Amino acid sequence: MTDAHAHDPAPDHAHHGYITDKEKYLTRLKRIEGQARGVHRMVDEEKYCIDILTQISALTSALEAVAVGLLEDHLRHCVVDAARLGGPEADEKITEATQAIARLVR
Repeated sequence: MTDAHAHDPAPDHAHHGYITDKEKYLTRLKRIEGQARGVHRMVDEEKYCIDILTQISALTSALEAVAVGLLEDHLRHCVVDAARLGGPEADEKITEATQAIARLVR
Protein backbone atom coordinates (compact mmCIF):
# COMPACT_ATOMS: atom_id res chain seq x y z
CA MET A 1 0.00 0.00 0.00
CA THR A 2 1.08 3.55 -0.58
CA ASP A 3 0.97 6.49 1.78
CA ALA A 4 -2.62 7.67 2.22
CA HIS A 5 -1.62 11.21 1.28
CA ALA A 6 0.73 10.39 -1.60
CA HIS A 7 -1.57 12.06 -4.14
CA ASP A 8 -3.14 14.59 -1.78
CA PRO A 9 -1.62 18.04 -2.32
CA ALA A 10 -2.99 19.38 0.99
CA PRO A 11 -3.19 16.50 3.49
CA ASP A 12 -3.43 18.77 6.54
CA HIS A 13 -6.84 20.25 5.76
CA ALA A 14 -8.45 17.96 3.18
CA HIS A 15 -10.42 14.81 3.94
CA HIS A 16 -10.90 11.89 1.63
CA GLY A 17 -14.43 11.30 0.34
CA TYR A 18 -14.88 8.01 2.18
CA ILE A 19 -14.33 9.59 5.59
CA THR A 20 -18.08 9.95 6.23
CA ASP A 21 -18.50 6.20 5.62
CA LYS A 22 -15.26 5.15 7.31
CA GLU A 23 -16.98 2.96 9.91
CA LYS A 24 -19.03 1.24 7.20
CA TYR A 25 -15.86 0.45 5.26
CA LEU A 26 -14.04 -0.77 8.36
CA THR A 27 -16.97 -3.06 9.24
CA ARG A 28 -17.03 -4.49 5.72
CA LEU A 29 -13.27 -4.99 5.74
CA LYS A 30 -13.44 -6.77 9.08
CA ARG A 31 -16.05 -9.12 7.60
CA ILE A 32 -13.77 -9.69 4.60
CA GLU A 33 -10.89 -10.54 6.94
CA GLY A 34 -13.10 -13.16 8.54
CA GLN A 35 -13.99 -14.58 5.13
CA ALA A 36 -10.28 -14.80 4.22
CA ARG A 37 -9.55 -16.63 7.48
CA GLY A 38 -12.43 -18.98 6.66
CA VAL A 39 -10.91 -19.80 3.27
CA HIS A 40 -7.56 -20.42 4.96
CA ARG A 41 -9.25 -22.77 7.41
CA MET A 42 -11.04 -24.60 4.59
CA VAL A 43 -7.74 -25.23 2.79
CA ASP A 44 -6.10 -26.30 6.05
CA GLU A 45 -8.97 -28.74 6.68
CA GLU A 46 -8.78 -29.96 3.06
CA LYS A 47 -12.38 -29.08 2.22
CA TYR A 48 -13.83 -29.77 -1.22
CA CYS A 49 -12.24 -27.62 -3.95
CA ILE A 50 -15.53 -26.29 -5.33
CA ASP A 51 -16.63 -25.18 -1.84
CA ILE A 52 -13.35 -23.29 -1.41
CA LEU A 53 -13.73 -21.69 -4.85
CA THR A 54 -17.28 -20.63 -3.96
CA GLN A 55 -15.98 -18.88 -0.85
CA ILE A 56 -13.16 -17.25 -2.82
CA SER A 57 -15.74 -15.95 -5.28
CA ALA A 58 -17.76 -14.44 -2.41
CA LEU A 59 -14.58 -12.90 -0.98
CA THR A 60 -13.65 -11.44 -4.35
CA SER A 61 -17.14 -9.94 -4.75
CA ALA A 62 -16.95 -8.41 -1.28
CA LEU A 63 -13.58 -6.79 -2.05
CA GLU A 64 -14.86 -5.52 -5.38
CA ALA A 65 -17.88 -3.96 -3.64
CA VAL A 66 -15.56 -2.07 -1.28
CA ALA A 67 -13.40 -0.97 -4.21
CA VAL A 68 -16.39 0.28 -6.20
CA GLY A 69 -17.69 2.15 -3.13
CA LEU A 70 -14.33 3.83 -2.61
CA LEU A 71 -14.12 4.68 -6.30
CA GLU A 72 -17.59 6.24 -6.21
CA ASP A 73 -16.66 8.28 -3.14
CA HIS A 74 -13.47 9.39 -4.88
CA LEU A 75 -15.41 10.49 -7.96
CA ARG A 76 -18.09 12.30 -5.93
CA HIS A 77 -15.62 14.16 -3.73
CA CYS A 78 -12.02 14.35 -4.91
CA VAL A 79 -12.69 14.41 -8.65
CA VAL A 80 -15.71 16.71 -8.47
CA ASP A 81 -13.85 19.15 -6.19
CA ALA A 82 -10.83 19.15 -8.49
CA ALA A 83 -13.04 19.60 -11.57
CA ARG A 84 -14.65 22.66 -9.97
CA LEU A 85 -11.21 24.19 -9.45
CA GLY A 86 -10.06 23.21 -12.93
CA GLY A 87 -6.48 23.28 -14.10
CA PRO A 88 -3.85 20.57 -13.87
CA GLU A 89 -5.23 19.13 -10.62
CA ALA A 90 -8.53 18.34 -12.36
CA ASP A 91 -6.69 16.54 -15.12
CA GLU A 92 -4.60 14.65 -12.56
CA LYS A 93 -7.67 13.48 -10.60
CA ILE A 94 -9.42 12.32 -13.77
CA THR A 95 -6.30 10.41 -14.81
CA GLU A 96 -6.05 8.83 -11.34
CA ALA A 97 -9.69 7.75 -11.48
CA THR A 98 -9.29 6.35 -14.99
CA GLN A 99 -6.23 4.36 -13.92
CA ALA A 100 -8.07 3.04 -10.84
CA ILE A 101 -10.98 1.91 -13.02
CA ALA A 102 -8.53 0.20 -15.40
CA ARG A 103 -6.98 -1.70 -12.46
CA LEU A 104 -10.41 -2.80 -11.25
CA VAL A 105 -11.53 -4.18 -14.60
CA ARG A 106 -8.40 -6.24 -15.25
